[in-house]
Amino acid sequence: MTDDTPMRPGARNLITDVAGLRVGNAEDRRLKSGATVLVGDAPFTASVAVMGGAPGTRETDLLAPDKTAPGADALVLSGGSAFGLAAAQGVMDALAEAGRGFQVLSARVPIVPAAILFDLLNGGDKAWGENPYPALGRAALGAACADFSLGSVGAGTGAQTAQVKGGLGSASLMLPSGVTVGALVAVNPMGCVTTPSGRHFWAAPYEIGDEFGGLGPDPARGLQPLPPSKKLAAMAALGNTTIGIVATDAALDKGQCHRMAVAAHDGIGRAIQPAHSPMDGDLIFAAATGARALDATGMELAALGHAGAICMARAIARAVWEATPEPGDTLPAFRGG
Repeated sequence: MTDDTPMRPGARNLITDVAGLRVGNAEDRRLKSGATVLVGDAPFTASVAVMGGAPGTRETDLLAPDKTAPGADALVLSGGSAFGLAAAQGVMDALAEAGRGFQVLSARVPIVPAAILFDLLNGGDKAWGENPYPALGRAALGAACADFSLGSVGAGTGAQTAQVKGGLGSASLMLPSGVTVGALVAVNPMGCVTTPSGRHFWAAPYEIGDEFGGLGPDPARGLQPLPPSKKLAAMAALGNTTIGIVATDAALDKGQCHRMAVAAHDGIGRAIQPAHSPMDGDLIFAAATGARALDATGMELAALGHAGAICMARAIARAVWEATPEPGDTLPAFRGG
């Protein structure tokens, strides 16, 4: 592609358009929860940016630019609140059995950072005897491939927004340079993904084709008050958080990955109103496989952040568009039954 070629989605319009990455989902419909795993064919550089007030995480300290761990083997997004962090243990155990991990003398330790969302009050049966999330994490890793479903699957199975069901979303873009950027997100915010009319998405200006219905922007002009939260009425207003991953095939260090994750948070702000609240644990991981060198000017890094934010906004709307109704839901799906 030449420099005047516009950005366009990859062949799948999924984060797995970044070569070498795979995604797997596992869910329990009775539980109304699940887990999603992003795994690389090889370890990848990773970092994280947290902008919500109530995050739940595992091993994210290792992703700071000044920490020793060189990269990650997988990233986990899970429902289940703090219980869901155990999904990463299932992934870690399976990776260790496969011989993956950070070499420490004769030992190997898989690096599997994770983040969770709160879906404990969504109508699912949470009266488990044994924590189900290690098994869900292992199953999600076992299902990892280049093609995967969106909507009410994986970590998005029981997700909710202020007005309708949330879900799992993804989107991708190819830059004029040939670098690919993709986003993966589990959407469970306190805020609204749809406009006050309930018929349009805040992310509409960033839609490509009809990937989330082609409904266009809301024609209402001026500042519109947000409607009362149906999630609050369903007694789940304290159960929130949007967690995601932005990935690229560019060669980034951990500091550059962090910068891309920070920029990608703009996509949450564009697609969810309000975002980054004290009751949300909004978090974005960044992953870089290193297959393509960046230019030396720094302009391409800025372009990566811009593309990541666009992908994140589109992925959030796609998550809600693809959500499907299930018996016992406390909120409707955007497209109904």
